[in-house]
Amino acid sequence: MDTLVNLQAFLATADAAGFSAAARKLKVSTSVVAKRVTQLEDQIGIALFHRSTRQLRLTEAGQQYVHRARGVVADVGDLLSRMGEKDHDLIDHLRIKAPTSLTIARLADVFSAFQTENPRLKLEVVLIDRPVDPVTEGFDVAIGAFPHSFGGVVDEPLCALKRLLCAAPAYLKSHGMPRHPRDLVEHRCLSFLPTGPEWIFDGPRGRITIQVRPLLNSNEGHVLVKSAIAGNGIAFISHYLAADALRDGSLQVVLPEFPIPDVWVKATIPERRVNAAAVQALLQQLKRALSPTL
Repeated sequence: MDTLVNLQAFLATADAAGFSAAARKLKVSTSVVAKRVTQLEDQIGIALFHRSTRQLRLTEAGQQYVHRARGVVADVGDLLSRMGEKDHDLIDHLRIKAPTSLTIARLADVFSAFQTENPRLKLEVVLIDRPVDPVTEGFDVAIGAFPHSFGGVVDEPLCALKRLLCAAPAYLKSHGMPRHPRDLVEHRCLSFLPTGPEWIFDGPRGRITIQVRPLLNSNEGHVLVKSAIAGNGIAFISHYLAADALRDGSLQVVLPEFPIPDVWVKATIPERRVNAAAVQALLQQLKRALSPTL
C-alpha cells in the first residue's frame, strides 16, 4: 500500500499547492507528506514538483500524471468500498466534462442532487464546449453531443437533442419569413459557436447544407435566445433553451418544414472507469433527468 499512500500524498500536495496544506488535509506531519512524494518520485524516476523556498508547483510530468493518478486512487477507493459495502455510500472523485449551456440549464441541478444523495462523493465539473478525449485529458465522464469517437472509451447515449430555428415575431415582420433554407444567407443569423456556420436541414428531397454569415456567434445558448427575443435575428438553437419563449410567443419556429437533424447527447467514459460504482450511478441519474428527448 506504500504506492497508494504516496499517490494520495502527491494528489493532496498538487491540490493544496504545498506540503503543509496537504499534511493538514491528510492529518499527518509535513515531513511525512514530503517523504511520501519523494518516495514516489524516486520510484518512477521523475520529478513531479518544482521546489523552491517560496512555492511548490507541478512539473510538466506532474501535470501530465496528476489526472491519471487521481483515476488510480479513485479505482482503488471504488474497489474497497464495493468489497466492504460499507453503508452502500459512494466514495470516489469524479472529474466531469460538461457543455456550458446544457449544464447551466439542466445538468447543474442533476450534479447538485447527485452529490446531495452521495455526500462522500467529490465532483469536479469542468465546462468545455469542444470534443474531449477523456483518457488523454483525465476525465472520468465527458458529456457532449459531438460525433467524435476516441480509442479506449465507452460511449453511453443519454438522450436525443432536438434543435430548431426560431426568431421573434417582430424580426420576421420586419425582415420577412424565409421559405427555404437557402433564404437564410440573406438573413441576420445567430449561430451556436461549437456547431459553426454550416447549418444542416432535412428537406423533402434530402439533406440540405447552408453556409450562413452569422451576425452573432456564441458558445452559450442563453445568449442566442436573448438576442433572438430582442429581434436581432434567426437563431439556430436547442429546443430546450427556446421552449419557454416559444410557449409565450416571444419566439416562433422558422422553417418547420425543413427540420434540423437531431443529435445525441452522450457520455464518453474511459474503459477502465466504466464499471466504477459512482460512474454507473451518475449515468443512471443523467438518463433519468434527460431522457427521452431534450
